[in-house]
Amino acid sequence: MLRSCARGPQDALRCALPTTVPAVCDRLRECAARIPEAREVLAILEKCTKQQCKGEFPIVVFEGLDATGKTTVTQAVKDALDAVLLRSPPACISQWRTIFDDEPTPIRRAFYAAGNYILASEIAKASTQAPVIVDRYWHSTAAYTIATEINGNVQNLPPVQDGVYQWPEDLLKPDLVLLLTVSPEERARRLEHRGLEKTKEEAEMDANSLFRQRIEESYRRMMDPACQEVDANPSKEEVLKTVLQLIKKHCAL
Repeated sequence: MLRSCARGPQDALRCALPTTVPAVCDRLRECAARIPEAREVLAILEKCTKQQCKGEFPIVVFEGLDATGKTTVTQAVKDALDAVLLRSPPACISQWRTIFDDEPTPIRRAFYAAGNYILASEIAKASTQAPVIVDRYWHSTAAYTIATEINGNVQNLPPVQDGVYQWPEDLLKPDLVLLLTVSPEERARRLEHRGLEKTKEEAEMDANSLFRQRIEESYRRMMDPACQEVDANPSKEEVLKTVLQLIKKHCAL
């Protein structure tokens, strides 16, 4: 049974977002008796967090809402740079994603936070061999948690520079984070074209524009590293050109 730790909106937010490996492990242990998959995630996490030293090659993370072009762009960048492409949650735990998506927020976010720390070990290893492109990482976990726990418009979000926007001290940092953004109309068009079943959060974004705005604004407030926004409305060729220019500018390639 999960311990109660929330009294107000800000307390609920910090309860829902574990920001250290010990905090993530504690959350998974609390629900392991009821959710066997939590024990599996915990076992993998405990094996993967001992070494997170970055290699000599750059690490570039792509963030953004669904249908902003992350899959297309990350694959194109991987090919252009002869890079390694990794995704969060990592393949070793992604088969349990639907199980945790049906759980309360503290458990769901513990799963995604664990995925970030497990992914960090994969990133560290890959960055010794080639550039690493990452489709979602910590900023997604944080942005979606903040937007879920805080209601109303963006003025209700924690203020700029609040610690909730800070990168965890014990998580491997990327060299560059690019935030892909598209207009609500273009995003709706792409979602319809994909024809895939929507997740609960996608459905809420469609029904609640304030939720979408809170996610996007949370992304923009992330710190150390901050997100660099990229307009992904143009053609995929134009977006790729912009992205490669930013990577060349900010990374040692």
